[in-house]
Amino acid sequence: MSTFHPASRVSNISISPTTVAAQKARDLKAAGHDILNLTVGEPDFDTPELIKQEAIRAINAGETKYTPVNGTPELRRAIQQDFATRLGIETTLDAICVGGGAKQILFLALMASVEKGSEVIIPAPYWVSYPDMVVANGGTPVIVACPEDTGFKLTPEALEGAITPNTRWLILNSPSNPTGVAYTAQELKALGAVLARHPHVWVLCDEIYDRIWFASFEATSIVGACPALADRALVVNGVSKSHAMTGWRIGYGVGPLPLINAINKLQSQMSSCPSSISQAAAAVALTGDQSGVQAQVAVYRERRDRALERLNAIEGLSCIEPDGAFYLYANCQGVIGKSTPEGQVIANDQDFVLYLLEKAGVAAVHGAAYGLEPYFRISTATSLEVIDAACDRIEAACRALR
Repeated sequence: MSTFHPASRVSNISISPTTVAAQKARDLKAAGHDILNLTVGEPDFDTPELIKQEAIRAINAGETKYTPVNGTPELRRAIQQDFATRLGIETTLDAICVGGGAKQILFLALMASVEKGSEVIIPAPYWVSYPDMVVANGGTPVIVACPEDTGFKLTPEALEGAITPNTRWLILNSPSNPTGVAYTAQELKALGAVLARHPHVWVLCDEIYDRIWFASFEATSIVGACPALADRALVVNGVSKSHAMTGWRIGYGVGPLPLINAINKLQSQMSSCPSSISQAAAAVALTGDQSGVQAQVAVYRERRDRALERLNAIEGLSCIEPDGAFYLYANCQGVIGKSTPEGQVIANDQDFVLYLLEKAGVAAVHGAAYGLEPYFRISTATSLEVIDAACDRIEAACRALR
């Protein structure tokens, strides 16, 4: 019998650490363990009724065929309108691509542009998939540490120091997964001034959380802050997080026509087009009543505030206030080096997260998975009752350390 050997593009990457952590929590729960799962980056709300009814209408109307590769005209018009009114970004319909989730658009953008020798600057902490996406497409991730004393944000000086003649992209995620921090217009303009000196560097803007917003300043894209970058930036968004539509798999990007055409060419050979029914639902999600989104954001804010207050009251832990999204990235430096009641030393954040899982029944994701230690990420896309119970357990677990 022959043995299967994966291609290097598969062997060189890992399964998403958040996926692994979430699955381990599910497995333990299925085995009868009492686990509070704070790993999953997914809204716990149901998709709003208006959106579900549009999907039913589309099915009943027979809108179940292939669509254009780059998405239906109705959805692209909705995206065009949303970018113009909410972000001040004007675009044409042919400069919009639609795919099976924002993750697919990000991957296709890298596939369309990255090859051996290409470097991609990734500020850390980063979403766990960015480096592996780059590696899978033959590129080299250039990780730039953005410590807590810079607000977990990339500074102009750090950006300048990371750029080389081989730099292809800078990835900017605002609000960030895992930290929830977002860039102000002034911070984006400062980064834009650096990029103006390096016209070979493009910007991949992952803004999937920009409707889940708590900050006093307005949500701004680097393209809105620096319009001159529009001809070398791809702004990626979607309805998964904002409209509780993770399973509908619709994401989209707005960018220069040559890049959009390359993404569409790749998609034509991969999936032909996104789901026609999901596209109909997404168009209504963007153009319909947004009060449901606003109500969800108010709940996310309440949960953020509760979790933030609770974690900051625990000795050994601290956490900065997120500007958006539904995560907290907690500093656990104060417990590193301590020992568990069984005498095991907590040497790093992975040890701490494993301790919380095994001894407290709380599932989180260690900071090393996001490129910056010692931290751990929890998702607040869960009820206040679960957040309080989890924080009670984390507090007790920290008190038990010596």
